[in-house]
Amino acid sequence: MEGGRGPPPETLEEEKQPDCTLPTSPEVSSLKKSNWGFLLTGLVGGTLVALYAVATPFITPAFRRICLPFIPATAKQVENVVKMLRCRRGTLVDIGSGDGRIVIAAAKEGFTAVGYELNPWLVWYSRYRAWQEGVQGSATFYISDLWKVTFSQYSNVVIFGVPQMMPQLEKKLELELEDDARVIACRFPFPHWTPTWVTGEGVDTVWAYDASSFRGAGRGPRATRFQVVIQIP
Repeated sequence: MEGGRGPPPETLEEEKQPDCTLPTSPEVSSLKKSNWGFLLTGLVGGTLVALYAVATPFITPAFRRICLPFIPATAKQVENVVKMLRCRRGTLVDIGSGDGRIVIAAAKEGFTAVGYELNPWLVWYSRYRAWQEGVQGSATFYISDLWKVTFSQYSNVVIFGVPQMMPQLEKKLELELEDDARVIACRFPFPHWTPTWVTGEGVDTVWAYDASSFRGAGRGPRATRFQVVIQIP
């Protein structure tokens, strides 16, 4: 019978389930935009915080009254410093040790060497380099302001300074060092001391000052004595 054949195909087509996709309301769109806004803000904020953490140790010293910028020593400068340490023994300190290359070179020459550096990133890198070079036992690095350190225990002092700081550092070292100490200045000489030894030329020039000489030169009549400056080839 025709009644048992079910509805015609047209009827089945009409009984299909309706589309269940809900239309996006303005509130939902606004919520998605808000979430993306929070995510973008968080990413930008995190990036700025990371950049601040990395850059602060490099930027902060620039706001100090006397800035000691990090300029890596050249291979020739390191060689000249080592030359000035010939026949010397005892402890050595590099004031503002940067990436540690002077301290590491001195440690390889048999010195117990210490570096003071204000930038923590450079100190951590220096420690890694000392370990890599196998001198971590005799090369030590500290995060410290050079003006807060006493240098009386060191026999050899190395400084890559700037002209603005040299007069003040002269007074500090005169008060603290023993008579058998030697001070080695790179790039810029001390303004009032007469060097005992000089080597290199241009930016690679290195001046060596014996404490017995510069301390004696500042004590009344002894300031008139003659000093012999020897140029090391």
